[in-house]
Amino acid sequence: MIDQIYYETMYILRPDIPEDEVTNHIDKYNKLLEELGGKILDSQMRGKRRLAYQIAKHREGIYVQLSHQGDGQHIFKIEKAMRLSEDVIRYLTVKQEGPLPTPRSSNKSSNQSDHKESKGIDLNNNSDSKAEESNDKKTVISETPNPEIKEPVES
Repeated sequence: MIDQIYYETMYILRPDIPEDEVTNHIDKYNKLLEELGGKILDSQMRGKRRLAYQIAKHREGIYVQLSHQGDGQHIFKIEKAMRLSEDVIRYLTVKQEGPLPTPRSSNKSSNQSDHKESKGIDLNNNSDSKAEESNDKKTVISETPNPEIKEPVES
């Protein structure tokens, strides 16, 4: 697999705008990017989150992540459009190298399984851990010894 260059732009919208306006902003920047010769790889609304510090009297913001590919000349123009918008309070574009990102589905079931995998629960039952089911309860037994845990943990 060949590593390719692509860009990720994360922008934060004001938290007080309605959800239909958020989708309008996402569509506007996606359309603008395509008009400028870029190719959209993935576009995700990450939702409303608390900011690390206050920006323009806002303590929260709506995060949107946009992965795109192009010659690099389109970045100045899309960032200029974001800078002129009153609804965008921050933006940042980062050049990435590596395998191209795959678009993610917006199913809640896939988000829950991703969340469980990130906590270390093995859903695939591979060789690192074994799961035994009994009466709708799962017991996860790790093959790596942990001196703090004496008995299997039921989840």
